[in-house]
Amino acid sequence: MATFFVKQRADEQWQFNLKADDGSTLLLSEGYTTKSACMNGVESVIKNSVSEGRYDKAKNKGGKWYFNLKAGNGQIIGTSPAFADESACDEAMASVMSQAGDAPVEE
Repeated sequence: MATFFVKQRADEQWQFNLKADDGSTLLLSEGYTTKSACMNGVESVIKNSVSEGRYDKAKNKGGKWYFNLKAGNGQIIGTSPAFADESACDEAMASVMSQAGDAPVEE
């Protein structure tokens, strides 16, 4: 089961990461100015992660695959790490879709 990890970064902004059981990162958030806003971001991931249409997959400038998860208003709420091949990206996206809804939150 995946887990959300919420932490305050060195720049004092809040961020969440969704990690798989093996510790690999599935999704990273932007920085938030408050913990409350960060927790709202977690809730938005939980809500939107089940909708396949909320994901955009693309290649970065280095040719690696990644995806963004977007809210209903089109705002990016999470970005995956870069993957060497498309199948690994697809697997990570499927993991977010199937596991984010039940993922516990650790602070």
